[in-house]
Amino acid sequence: MILYYFFRIIEFMLLLLPYRLRKGFFVALAAFAHAIDRKHRKVVHQNLVFAFEGDIDEKQIDTISRYCYRNLMLNFLQVIENRRMTLQRQAELVTFENREIVDKAKAEGRPIIFVSGHFGNWELGAAAVDAQIMRSVSTHKKLNNPWFDRYLLQSRSRLGMKMAEKNGAIKHLTRALKNKQAVSIMIDQNINPRESIIVKFFGKEVTQTSAPAFLARKFNAAIIPAFLHTNDEKHYTIRFEPEIPVEVTEDAQSDILNATQLQSDVMERIVREEPKFWFWCHRRWKTMHPEIYD
Repeated sequence: MILYYFFRIIEFMLLLLPYRLRKGFFVALAAFAHAIDRKHRKVVHQNLVFAFEGDIDEKQIDTISRYCYRNLMLNFLQVIENRRMTLQRQAELVTFENREIVDKAKAEGRPIIFVSGHFGNWELGAAAVDAQIMRSVSTHKKLNNPWFDRYLLQSRSRLGMKMAEKNGAIKHLTRALKNKQAVSIMIDQNINPRESIIVKFFGKEVTQTSAPAFLARKFNAAIIPAFLHTNDEKHYTIRFEPEIPVEVTEDAQSDILNATQLQSDVMERIVREEPKFWFWCHRRWKTMHPEIYD
């Protein structure tokens, strides 16, 4: 509790400053964290070498590593900003590309499963899709600290997004899809093998949630990838990717595997295009390739 109230004091002081100074504070904090956090710098390095198989030099690795910390801190800043975000301000920040992909699914009366990852300013992106495109239910991994957990939930639900705690979230996602609504699921984290399916990411086996494919197959939902891009950290574009096809045959396991692999392929393509924006600090290949993190 003491740490939480200390944070709120810092937040109050930051909110007295112009945005550029708030951002400068978090950028400086990112540089400091990168300098002292040897453990996660090592994880970033291990991931990049493993993923790109030597087709990346140390200078590129250092650039991506530094931006990884910067991007994470900018997401922390966005959590603060979202707590007082207005629809008007959000609309000024975010535009959409390929919106017709979503409109087509809505016109067909189908529920939608938005899939994405920890790429770019994901805190802004998720909130913008929910507020400006279609109301959705999103999963939330509960934080150990109840005070910070409540703070984060308030930020994410500020403009109406419904959050479902990850443990037991399937019933909330199912209810939304039955009602022809939308759900949002992050697909780029290493998860328990008992709760996942094995696919390839950067040509290497990883565990990935099969929930989007399973739910899409069951409810005839459209799986639509959505990723937020920026060139200047001032203006953002959410680009919807083509719908992921989900076959419905007598072999349900094969149908789900194929659709899940296609999601991973899209995620990989997006990361390859702009690798600095992805969350390389995470041990993505931990379950299937623990040896790379020795």
